[in-house]
Amino acid sequence: MADFIALQSFIAVAETGSFTKAADRIGRTQSAVSQQMAKLEGLLGKPLLIRGKSITVTPEGEILLGYARKIYALHSEMVDRFRQPELEGEVRFGLPENFASVFLSEVLADFARIHPRILLRIECDLTLNLFERFQQKAFDLVLVKMNRPEDFPNGLDVWSEPLRWVGDPNVVEPAMPVPLVLAPQPCVYRSSAIKALDNAGRSWRLVLSSPSYAGAVAAVKAGMGVTVMPQTMIPRELQAIGARILPDLEDTHVSLLKHRGDVAAINTLEGFVLRRLKR
Repeated sequence: MADFIALQSFIAVAETGSFTKAADRIGRTQSAVSQQMAKLEGLLGKPLLIRGKSITVTPEGEILLGYARKIYALHSEMVDRFRQPELEGEVRFGLPENFASVFLSEVLADFARIHPRILLRIECDLTLNLFERFQQKAFDLVLVKMNRPEDFPNGLDVWSEPLRWVGDPNVVEPAMPVPLVLAPQPCVYRSSAIKALDNAGRSWRLVLSSPSYAGAVAAVKAGMGVTVMPQTMIPRELQAIGARILPDLEDTHVSLLKHRGDVAAINTLEGFVLRRLKR
C-alpha cells in the first residue's frame, strides 16, 4: 500500500512538472522526492512519469493522480477535524462570484461539515467592492483579484496566472469592434480587457454586462461575444483565443486579506481555503 508521503510527492511532481519545484512545495529534498517516485513506481509495477525537460504523467499516472488527490483531501479533512474539533464562532467571508462557482462551493461545504460550530457568512461581489467593504470591517476575510500584487500590499498571495481571451474566434472580425461580455465596473478583468484593446488601437463594444460567471459563460457559448478569464477558470465547453487574434492581457493575481491573526476560526478557514486553492 502506498504511503501518504509518496502520494503527496507524486501530486506535487505531477502538478509542478519538476522534482525541484515539487520538493520546494512539500518541504523535502529533491533526492527524497525522486526516491518516493521510484518507490511508488516499484510498488505499483507501472511507469507513472515521463521524465524529460518537463515531467509529465503517463496514462497510468493520470489514473493514480485522481486517486491520490482524493486520498490527500480526505487526509487533510481528517487532520482538520481532530486537530481543532471544537472551534466555534462566526467568520464573514467575501469572495468573487466566479471563484465561488468554480473553486469553492465544495470547499466551503467541506469546511462547514468539519467545523459545524463555526458560522460562515459568505457574500459574493466584485473585487473592488469587496475590498472597500473589507476596509469598513464588513468582512473578516476576503479573496480578491488584482492586476498587480502591490494593489493590495498586505494580502497573502495565493497564485498568479495569465488572463486569456475566451470564446469563438469567429465572432472577432478584423474591421469590426470586438464584442465583449464583461462584468460591470469596477472589475479587474474588465479593466484589463479594455486597457489591452485600447493600447492596441482596437475598437470594442460591450454586448453584455453581467456580474454572474454563469451568465457570462452562457452568453459566450451563445456566440454573443468574447470574455476574459484566468486559464484555470475556462470551462471545457469554451476555448481560449490565440494572441494573433487579440492582444495579450496582463497576468491576474489572487490574494487573501484578513484583519486579525489571533482568531482561531478565521485562521482555520484561511488555511483551509489556501490549501484547496493551491491544489
